Amino acid sequence: MFNTPYIVPVMALMIPIVAIVMKHLTKMRAMRQGSLSEGAAHELTVRAERLEQRVGQLERILDAEAPGWRSRT
Repeated sequence: MFNTPYIVPVMALMIPIVAIVMKHLTKMRAMRQGSLSEGAAHELTVRAERLEQRVGQLERILDAEAPGWRSRT
């Protein structure tokens, strides 16, 4: 069928090259899917700020109702 002596070396080089390219494309897709969108990052930031405010309010309530609660740990 193919009587050229170059078929085996060419195929031996093409298969690893294609495998390497496919590996890197798969990694790039996974990184793109794993990263947060800007909207999701903003939503998480807003939630974190609200949680910080709640913790601050709880600490003020505990300071008023149970002085010295911080040293009990």
